[in-house]
Amino acid sequence: MTTSPAETRQDRFARGFEILTRIDGEGGQRVIDSLADISPELGHQVVAWAFGDIYARPGLVPPDRQLVTLGVLTALGGCEPQLEVHINAALNVGLTPEEVIEALLHAAVYCGIPRALNATFVAKKVFAERGLLPSAEAE
Repeated sequence: MTTSPAETRQDRFARGFEILTRIDGEGGQRVIDSLADISPELGHQVVAWAFGDIYARPGLVPPDRQLVTLGVLTALGGCEPQLEVHINAALNVGLTPEEVIEALLHAAVYCGIPRALNATFVAKKVFAERGLLPSAEAE
């Protein structure tokens, strides 16, 4: 998605906010709200650039974008709060818990078992919160 010269900062934000809300629901809004008192500009860039420009591009469908995001966040390590948001987003755009787990297992080959374990435990938490684990596992 390229921006036109006539497109305003607010146009990019509005487009990004619509995409963010569709993909991340309330989780995305909570992230933006948490930045309001410390770095509202970072919040603006997350919405306008990451979602308004990058997520809006036509080259990948939302489930594929989430698989890439899960792999990168897993590989980076230390991104558990962002993984929680994006595991929820992956489910919101139609990925199944099994597909999420398979992506995290696949990432272990490239970034290591400790990072894949951390990501998998985040997935387990998200699945439990959404009622997607059998009750014996959720306890």
